Amino acid sequence: MCTAVTFHPGDFYMGRTLDYERSYGDRITVTPRNFPLKFHALPELSHHHAIIGMAAVMEDYPLYYEGFNEKGLGVCGLNFVGNCAYFPEDAHKNNLCQYELIPYLLGKFETVQQVRAFLENANLLNIPFREYLPLAQLHWMIADKDSCVTVESMADGLHIYDNPVGAMTNNPPFPYQLFALNNYRHLGVDTSENTFGTELNAYSRGLGGLGLPGDLSSQSRFVRVAFTKLNSLCEAGEMSAVSQFFHILGSVDQQRGLCRLKENEYEITLYTCCCNLSKGTYYYTTYDNHQITAVDMHRENLDGDKLICYQPVTGEQVRYQN
Repeated sequence: MCTAVTFHPGDFYMGRTLDYERSYGDRITVTPRNFPLKFHALPELSHHHAIIGMAAVMEDYPLYYEGFNEKGLGVCGLNFVGNCAYFPEDAHKNNLCQYELIPYLLGKFETVQQVRAFLENANLLNIPFREYLPLAQLHWMIADKDSCVTVESMADGLHIYDNPVGAMTNNPPFPYQLFALNNYRHLGVDTSENTFGTELNAYSRGLGGLGLPGDLSSQSRFVRVAFTKLNSLCEAGEMSAVSQFFHILGSVDQQRGLCRLKENEYEITLYTCCCNLSKGTYYYTTYDNHQITAVDMHRENLDGDKLICYQPVTGEQVRYQN
C-alpha cells in the first residue's frame, strides 16, 4: 500500500509513497497559520503552525495523507487495515477523529517529544469525516530531526513505539515489522566471505544483498526500504539529498500490472513525496511524471487564513537535448 521513511544527510527529510488504485483529488496543500482548524471534541485552533502536504480537500477542510509543519515536525499516515481500531468518545482523554490527527499535531506541536506527551492520553474516535465516507484505517509515523515514533490505535488501546530505523509500511503491527529485520541481519553492502571451504566464484557484484526480499508485500517492502535507507549515501547539497531520497523510495515503487485487485484494477504508486523539513520545501513525483516538482511553503503567505492548493503535475515531462 504505502511506504514512509526519514533521511538526514544534513537537513532533515521525510516522505512517503502513496500506493493505491485511484486518486481522491489529491492536491499539494498549504494550511497557513490563521486558517481555522476545527475539531470534533477539542478547541478550535484559530492560529497555529503552518503546514504543507498532500491532502484531499473536502468542504474546505484539508484531509492530509501526510503533512509537515514549519517547525520541522512531520506525520505520514499509512493504511493499517485489519489491525486498526477506533473508539467512542472518552471524557477523560484527548479525543481526536482519525482525520483530525495530522492537522492537530502539526498545528500545535514542534517536536516528537511534545506529540508523545499529548498522545499518551489520546483517544482516536470512530467517527468518519462524513457519513458517506469510509473511516480510514491508518497508523502513523511521526518524526523530527531528533526522533521518530510509530503510532497505532488497536483494539487494546493506543500504542506509541520508538522507530529506530525511520521507516514504516502497512501491516503487520510495527513490532512485528521491526522484528522481521532479524531474519536479514546477514545482509550487507560487501560480498560476504566464502565459508564453504572450497573455491567459489563471486560471479556478480551485489552478492552481499542476496536474499533481500523483492516482492510488493508490506513486510517485504519494510525490510527492503530499511536496508536501502540505512545503507544509503549521498553527496552534500540539497539536490543530491533529494535525488537520493527518491532513489530510496524507488526501491519500493509499485508498477501498474504487478498488484491486481480485481479485473482491470491495479495498485500503483500514485505519487512519491519528499519534504525538506529544515527548509519547508515539498518535492513530489507522480506515476506518469518522473520529473521532480517542488512547492516551497515559505513562498506563500503563511499568515493567511485560506488554504493554498496546487494540482499535482501528472503528465510526463521530457527534456530534449537536441
